[in-house]
Amino acid sequence: MNTEIQNIKQRFEIIGTYSGLDRAIEKAVRVSPTDITVLVTGESGVGKEAFPKIIHQLSHRKHNKFIAVNCGAIPEGTIDSELFGHEKGAFTGATSSRSGYFEVADGGTIFLDEVGELPLTTQVRLLRVLENGEFIKVGSSKVQKTNVRIVAATNLNMEDAITKGKFREDLFYRLSTVEIKIPPLRERKTDIILLFRKFASDFAKKYNMPTVRLNDDAQRILQEYNWNGNIRQLKNITEQLSVLEQERAINGDMISTYLPDPKNNLPALISDNKSDSDFSSEREILYKILFDMKRDLNELKKLTNNFKKTSSNESEKLDDIQSLIPKKFKEIDDSNNQNNVLLDDNYENKNDKYSFAEEIIEEETLSIQDKELELIIKALERNNGRRKAAANELGISERTLYRKIKQYDLEL
Repeated sequence: MNTEIQNIKQRFEIIGTYSGLDRAIEKAVRVSPTDITVLVTGESGVGKEAFPKIIHQLSHRKHNKFIAVNCGAIPEGTIDSELFGHEKGAFTGATSSRSGYFEVADGGTIFLDEVGELPLTTQVRLLRVLENGEFIKVGSSKVQKTNVRIVAATNLNMEDAITKGKFREDLFYRLSTVEIKIPPLRERKTDIILLFRKFASDFAKKYNMPTVRLNDDAQRILQEYNWNGNIRQLKNITEQLSVLEQERAINGDMISTYLPDPKNNLPALISDNKSDSDFSSEREILYKILFDMKRDLNELKKLTNNFKKTSSNESEKLDDIQSLIPKKFKEIDDSNNQNNVLLDDNYENKNDKYSFAEEIIEEETLSIQDKELELIIKALERNNGRRKAAANELGISERTLYRKIKQYDLEL
């Protein structure tokens, strides 16, 4: 078996001596002669796409079609048509009938990459194919048969996807009759340098330049790095070094500049649920805003009452009131806009929330209505009926003044 595995590695250009990688290849070799459905799992960038090719080439289907489908790259609205085909007129734009991959690959192998991204409706159709080899084209009622071997791959945690309702449990067990798990690069420390040398040699030929080499310190850094992007990330960094560095001997300092700091790539942990202390804090802020509004309105009420009792300096006091009213009510409006979401989340009755504030606003509005009318008349008289000048003196827009004139039915 060791000789056979080595032959497989050479044939499919698989680099590495890690025991976990050898076990994965051995599984693929053993399952190939059968028609068992295989699920290849592993992190993104570990090289999962090589194993469906091994399985197909070593099977009795090797002379028939091998079709690789990236399920995550096909829009949800067209994935059923791509996989199972459609009839003419089945949907807008379906000007002719089309054969899907399961019809075209009859007798061969279909590789469903990123199978965890399939929509739930498509998962139901795929389950039927796995159970009895039957499918129906989109827009058709005719059941068709297909003899296709399915090899799927995913980088998702399928148990989590099943728990969250994103993937059908029965489909998972159908796909994973045999599961081949590909180890991440961080576990294959002895293979990292071998892969780097292979990539460096390939890029030297591609760009017609000498091959880059690693010193001991650079090798140690590569082996200790976490490699979240796995082989794909290592290949990209090797290409960058080959193209950008003038020196062909790469030391530790040089290679460190190309490796992202893993500490900066850690995701932030955000809780979906607010704690009791957060809720209490928001409630206190809400109460403070509302009571500030009440205090401001009380000050406005006192100012109005003082105006009623005092006859001297009438115009000056009216100007003070006029300038204060829009300011206070703007603050109230801004506060309402900023806190509507918070109020809606934490209280059941929106009318009860503002009842005391609305009562005060209504009371104060009524108490100054006559004075507002008096101010408008005086401003218009002083400016000989010129609305724009009167509006500027009142500190309001001409449009607002026009609305007030209509509201009070003033004849000019």
